Amino acid sequence: MRVVVLGAAGQLGRELVRVLPSAETIPLARADLDVGDTRAVAARLDALRPDVVVNAVADNRVDVAEQDPAAATAINATAVGAIARACAAANAFLVHVSTDYVFDGRAHRPYAEADAPAPLGAYARSKLEGERLARLAPRHAIVRVAGLYARGGSRGKGGSFVDRVLARARAGEVLRVVDDQVTAPTWARDVAGTLAALLPRWAAGTAPGGIFHLTNAGACSWYAFARAVLQEAGVAATVEPITSAALAAPAPRPAYSVLADTRLAALGIPPLRSWDAALRAYLAAPD
Repeated sequence: MRVVVLGAAGQLGRELVRVLPSAETIPLARADLDVGDTRAVAARLDALRPDVVVNAVADNRVDVAEQDPAAATAINATAVGAIARACAAANAFLVHVSTDYVFDGRAHRPYAEADAPAPLGAYARSKLEGERLARLAPRHAIVRVAGLYARGGSRGKGGSFVDRVLARARAGEVLRVVDDQVTAPTWARDVAGTLAALLPRWAAGTAPGGIFHLTNAGACSWYAFARAVLQEAGVAATVEPITSAALAAPAPRPAYSVLADTRLAALGIPPLRSWDAALRAYLAAPD
């Protein structure tokens, strides 16, 4: 099974490349392929003829998207359409990574895969449009994640949320973290492990595609998560809870974006471990 991983230098991409067989995995980072170049995407995938393409590329600069929605749309939607068409031409299975932000956060229970999306901001709208365009590949799965973190973090963010909290605490800063946004913090390595189990089945046609939610179990606010990070790491710091209104970020965020992973059990795939167990493992991992 030949797998192309787009966005191989990102949080999930790096973890996926780590767990997939190296001889059968082709990692493509931004420097290797600009997914915004639709012709280049079509030519490269035609030449590689993969069995599966995992699109882990995203412009996740949520606040920037409010000022420049075209840039977010180009990567999160238009490029996805080009990738999906190339997968259709190559008869490759497309795994497209999406986000909990496609929901508006007004629910009082975890969102299931069948729940209707209602994006709030420009970034969220671009990701939902990307989901629509991913369906241009006849064989596809849309995988929604939430609160993702991994070593190195996301491009331009100075590390993952966990690592930023620890760095600021060790520098003696007072941390002010929103307490009215609830999610399921998720270690990218756990998502990668589950995807690695699913990819051969998707490629062989022995498991259905469609929408899947993959997050660590449980939920907490970002404030509670920050406190847990410091406690587990044994780092003392002052953490103050604030509201989203006080933060005054340019882009709206869903107040509650917990995802229910309802489809894994039907495939015999165990649910991802709890977010606090995953955090402990992350902090104990050597890399």
